[in-house]
Parts: sequence; C-alpha cells; structure tokens
Amino acid sequence: MSFASLDLIDGLLRTLESIGYNTPTPIQKQAIPAILAGRDLLGAAQTGTGKTAAFALPLLQRLTMEGGPAAPNHVRCLVLVPTRELADQVYQSFHSYGFHLPLRSAVAYGGVPMDPQLAKLRKGLDVLVATPGRLLDLHRKGAIEFGQLTALVLDEADRMLDLGFAADLDLLFAVLPAERQTLLFSATMPDPIRAMARQLLRDPLTVQASAPNTAARTVRQMVFTTDKRNKPELFVHLLRKEGWGQVLVFVKTRKGVEQLTALLQGEGISADSIHGDKPQLARIKALKRFKANDVQILVATDVAARGLDIEALPLVVNFDLPTVAEDYVHRIGRTGRAGAEGEAISLICADEVELLRAIEKLTGAVLPRLEEAGFEADHRVPSTGAPSAPAARAPAAKPARGAAKPAKGAAAGTAARPAVKQPAPARDETPRPAGGFGGLKEELPPKEKQRSRGPIYGARAGSPGAGASGGRSGTGASGGQGGKVVVTATRGAKSTARAAGRAASKPGGRGNKR
Repeated sequence: MSFASLDLIDGLLRTLESIGYNTPTPIQKQAIPAILAGRDLLGAAQTGTGKTAAFALPLLQRLTMEGGPAAPNHVRCLVLVPTRELADQVYQSFHSYGFHLPLRSAVAYGGVPMDPQLAKLRKGLDVLVATPGRLLDLHRKGAIEFGQLTALVLDEADRMLDLGFAADLDLLFAVLPAERQTLLFSATMPDPIRAMARQLLRDPLTVQASAPNTAARTVRQMVFTTDKRNKPELFVHLLRKEGWGQVLVFVKTRKGVEQLTALLQGEGISADSIHGDKPQLARIKALKRFKANDVQILVATDVAARGLDIEALPLVVNFDLPTVAEDYVHRIGRTGRAGAEGEAISLICADEVELLRAIEKLTGAVLPRLEEAGFEADHRVPSTGAPSAPAARAPAAKPARGAAKPAKGAAAGTAARPAVKQPAPARDETPRPAGGFGGLKEELPPKEKQRSRGPIYGARAGSPGAGASGGRSGTGASGGQGGKVVVTATRGAKSTARAAGRAASKPGGRGNKR
C-alpha cells in the first residue's frame, strides 16, 4: 500500500516523497482514512509507530479542503501535548508535512516569552500545538478564540494526566465547541484514560498499533542488580567496558540528574542534562548538542525527556526505576524506534524491587537479571514472584570503541549513530559530588513527578466536525512497520463525572509542565 492509495492530496504526497516516506505504517493505514472521514479516534500507540503522521496528514488535508481561513485570534485545529519538547516535535512535523499547503501553524508553551505567540495568534492559525498551561494563560488574556475550532487532538494523554493537567483540561474542554472531531492518543490505557475517552469521543474508531503498556519488540531489556551506593560507579564501568556510544539516562529527581551529570563530567565524560528546573533555552541547547553527537550522555528526568525524538538512539539506561510503572514504557520507547534495534538497561537495588514488580506486571514480561563482577549486591534484590532464571554474570569485557554501536542482536545493515565527537574533558568545569561515586543522594520526587489521575473532562455532545491542522517539520514521525494493528469500532457511551471520579487519583502539582 502507498500513501497515494490513502487518497492524500498532491501537496502532501510531494512532501512525503521528498522526505522519503514510501509506505504507510500500520497505524497510518488505519487512522488516515478514518480521520479523513471525520471519525473520532482512540489510538493506543507507542512512540516510533508513525503516530504523528497518522493524525497530522489527514488533518492537514481537511484543513486545506474544508472551511475558510482562520479569523484573527482564532484556531481551527488544536493539538494538546504534555511537554514543551513534545510540543516542538509535533509542531515541526505539522510544519514539514504542510510545506506545500497554504496553512499557518504555531506552537505555544511556557518558559519562553509570550509576545511572539500572541503575534502569531493575532493573524489566525490553522493549527496550534500547545501545552495546557500556556493555552489557558492565552485564553485568560483573551488572545485565543475557539469559534472556528473543528478538530482537537490529545497526544500522549496519559502523560497529561500524570503531570497533573486534569484541572486544566477540564477548564479547556468547557470552552471548546461541542461540534468537533476529537482524536485521543495514549501509549498506555489506565482507567482514567478510558474514562476520558468515554466522555470526549463519540462512536470512536479504536486503533491499537501494539499491545498497550508494552515496549517495541526491537528493544532488548535487562537489569543489573547492585547496591544503591554502587550505581554511579557501575554505570561508568559499563560505559567504558562496553564502549557505549550515546546514552539517554533517566534519573528520578532533578537533584539526582545534576549530581550524576557533574560526576560524569568529573570523570572526563561528555555529559549534559535536562530537567524541569533548567531554563527552556538551556534545555533546547542541551538537546541540540546531544542530537548533533557533541554530547555522549544526556541525563534527564521523565518530564523533561517526554517526547524526545532522537534518531537511531542505541541505548536507554534507567539509573533509577520510575515510581510509576507506565513511565518505564515511555522511557524505553526513546530507543528501538521506527523498527530499529535498541537496548534498555536498568540499574536496580533492593529498595526498588516493588517498582520492578509493578513494571513486570504492567508489561507482562520478566526482565532478565545480570550481575557485574565486582559490583554484586550485598543486599540481594528479592524475586518479584514471577518465574525467572537466576541472575547471570555479565558477558566478559569487550574492547571499548568509544563510538556508538548497534544494539546486541541488531540485524545486519542496521545503521548506528555516528561516533560521538568527544570534547575536551570537563574535569574542572563542574565540581564532583562529595563522596566520590557514592556521592549521589536520593531525595523525594519533586512536584514534577507527583501524579494526578483524578476525574476530568466535561462531557461532550454533538457529532464530529471537520478537522485539521497545518504546519511543517524537520523530522518525520514514521516507523514501526512490525506488529499487527487491531481495529475495533466502539460505541461511545455517555459516561458520568461520577464514573470518571472512580479512577484512582493522586494529588499532583504542575511543576514545570507548561
């Protein structure tokens, strides 16, 4: 099947040809015709499945073919995302795909001046990609009108609830037109997301690109057991022994991110960080350096790394396990994208066994355990209760190459990221934490990690409206040819706020999400 067979217009086909998109992914084959027909849609899709193109392409077409231009301060299509980084990524995709179309698009999020966003809104927009917090600020200023809105997209909806956006979403849904097309995408399907779908979607088509709560089959997962105090030294040891190339490392707190980054720099390893306390421009700079291979290690919190799109990233390391099991799926989804091979390694200690048990229960997979000689745990990591083989010794050391290499088991011909350009050692730039490798201290998760899964969403009536979006991107969101797509049509039953309120709820602050 080709994109032309999906009845896309010439302007979109020209762009797809120029960026090398030849064959639609499974989710694109199912979602594009439904969205073109005006259906509401519920998509269970991991990153790397071609999800963004699956909704952006048909929405761009509908915006081009239906309705008139946006009036000043009006928006025709609204795309809500949980984080700034994801907002930029999705906006760039719209911008790229719509290069040959007469449409205007923009992105709005916090942490940057509002005036440029206000200036673009004054001209009217076909597509606005925004975080809920900044969108509410713009609405309160009277800078945005929704009278022409025909399409709403909720991308990574599970993450929006995780970050405490429930109240913001309630306020936004109350001012949006009832007559609209609504598309909801989520990598995981907890009860609050299902409740949201029942309230917002009308007779939706459900598209499942992969089993919910599972990683891509191309990602090789394993854990190394050790004591908490030995984690920093074990990470550096494995980095050098295995000759790792670029690595995205997840740490659960902002303070922990900075401590690990300083430690790595003190060891002469090129490292940078992104987290919620870091200014947005500094986060953008760190990410650009990592994408350009100027930095070998990027240390991040879950919030800051959400939506990162890094081509051919070979390895993700969980320095700490996430406190919410679904975040594990999101983390390791940064590798193994678009059908490529990837590897996900977790360093775990005895204190994290309950977190590991929750992850294995969620994913339905028992993660193989390894021990590295010299770093064996004094405090044994108990069994999670699932059948698994005893801990194995890690493979013998291989000569370090200092460059990225394909993940173990990668198919012949799999492209690896090019060698990292190693800058001069940064030993004197950042002080090493006191206590050497054991100097990393644990702290309670900040507000950025507190969860809110409370009731949300005002009930919605009406039929799907015409929908759409416009823009242009530097990177295309296509991938993951493997895996079956399961398509089902579900009747959108009206649900009450009381039913939504039965979902488990945790108090949550907004932290740095705008």
